[in-house]
Amino acid sequence: MNAKQTIEQFRIKRLPNYVVQDDEDVVFRVAFESKIPLILKGPTGCGKTRFVEFMAHRLGLPLVTVSCHEDLTAADLVGRFLFKEDETVWQDGPLTLAVRHGGICYLDEIVEARKDTTVIIHSLTDDRRILFIDKTGEVVRAHRNFMMVLSYNPGYQSIVKDLKQSTKQRFASINFTHPPVDIEAKIIQTESGLGQDDSRTLAEMGSKIRQLKGFGLDEGVSSRLLVYVGRLVKGGLSPMQATRHAISQTLTDEAEVLDSIQNIARLYFGDLMDDASGEAEAKPS
Repeated sequence: MNAKQTIEQFRIKRLPNYVVQDDEDVVFRVAFESKIPLILKGPTGCGKTRFVEFMAHRLGLPLVTVSCHEDLTAADLVGRFLFKEDETVWQDGPLTLAVRHGGICYLDEIVEARKDTTVIIHSLTDDRRILFIDKTGEVVRAHRNFMMVLSYNPGYQSIVKDLKQSTKQRFASINFTHPPVDIEAKIIQTESGLGQDDSRTLAEMGSKIRQLKGFGLDEGVSSRLLVYVGRLVKGGLSPMQATRHAISQTLTDEAEVLDSIQNIARLYFGDLMDDASGEAEAKPS
């Protein structure tokens, strides 16, 4: 398989389910047409990655995603020499594939990567739009359809884990947050198959649980976890069981905070005493 065939594998075949919240789709399209790289900022599970998939499909572009981590090296992005059939051959990394053949290179949770690794994107995010491969001496000029997109969660920023200003100021930015109840209810309904009323109740419950952030929770409940609750309920679990396993036990190990989340769920899904007795009966003897 040649490189051209490889990049084609990264095309999004079906339109992802994404509910536009504001003008983020317009901003993304204009940034792409203007050759401006983007940073997507927002809490975990708020739809950043789904949005990139949605826009890649809408623009007809391959989407090459890299989940960043502290051991990510420049070679992991750019490429390396491999032994193949008794010879040494060069293999493009994910970044080089997108630069050379066109597409979106999406570096997810960029602050997790080492700072010396992220420096290699600088020449791609200004007017030069070039990538220098030091191991081969090649200068790759970015395809006209190449776009660089980064994402991270500002809630996890620190002095140790943050983007340098020299990197930040090469990008335009789109801020994401948890969607309002009406939109989140639509997301839950379309993703889980729950009815409209139950989906709205879940969205309202999620909004209430988010008020615990800073009071025992480091992060508010994500839309993703609310969808998981919906799917578990659709699959046969009670709302209280689904909330416990998809939200409470995922977000915290503190018994008091877990109980607080479950009490919020009881406000939306049934009488406190009736549910307590029901859960007790459900436990094996």
